[in-house]
Amino acid sequence: MENRKGYADIAAEYRQSITDGDLRPGDQLPTVNELAQIHGVARNTAARAFNLLKTEGLITTRAGAGTVVADLPVVVSGVDRLDRMARNGRRYGPGEDSTGHRAMRRSCRDIRVCRALDIDPGEEVIIRIRTFRQDGKPTSVGVSIIHPRATIAVPEVSEDGPLPKFWQQIYTERTGNEIIRGQRRARARQASQDELDALGISAPDHVAVAVLVTNVTFHDQDGPIEHWEDIYPPTKEIDVPDAR
Repeated sequence: MENRKGYADIAAEYRQSITDGDLRPGDQLPTVNELAQIHGVARNTAARAFNLLKTEGLITTRAGAGTVVADLPVVVSGVDRLDRMARNGRRYGPGEDSTGHRAMRRSCRDIRVCRALDIDPGEEVIIRIRTFRQDGKPTSVGVSIIHPRATIAVPEVSEDGPLPKFWQQIYTERTGNEIIRGQRRARARQASQDELDALGISAPDHVAVAVLVTNVTFHDQDGPIEHWEDIYPPTKEIDVPDAR
């Protein structure tokens, strides 16, 4: 029996096209009837696919234009960028770039990161930071915390400035070791001043700004090699009494 697409499969195809930048804000999409014909599914299945994308804020309906890609930019995580590179070789989507590429060596004092990288507190790591932008506006801050053993194969990870490709690709090309990612997790925490500056957010000293952080740990055959965090702008600000 031939396997027919479900509404989630159809929605996933359009979600990927929007994330990859193949579909831009304002681009017109098929009608529900046309969508059903394209994929050979019932009209109800096509309608459910579009309803799911509308719920996610990816598409919208405009008078006189029908269904179009929504104006709000899609926030793309570092993991999404790796997936996109694997699919089509593109590092950035249309209108997307990154700036402020910095690299530094630091003693790791974050117990959570030390556990993720299987290192002792105080051990040196390489931290790479950059701000991702969509049409010139900051959308997220990417932080790569890299195990020092990676510098044996890719010493340039400790240098400021963008690399010609993702450092993981360079590492695999030079060592033959495949890097595998773990489960992506999310949490909220207070933003640092550096993160607020990178995201272009101004806040009084007595205001704590909450940001969403997604993180994932990557491994190769020898163990953890990178802990990656994406930091997104806040959804609200929390007033904290000034203790001074």
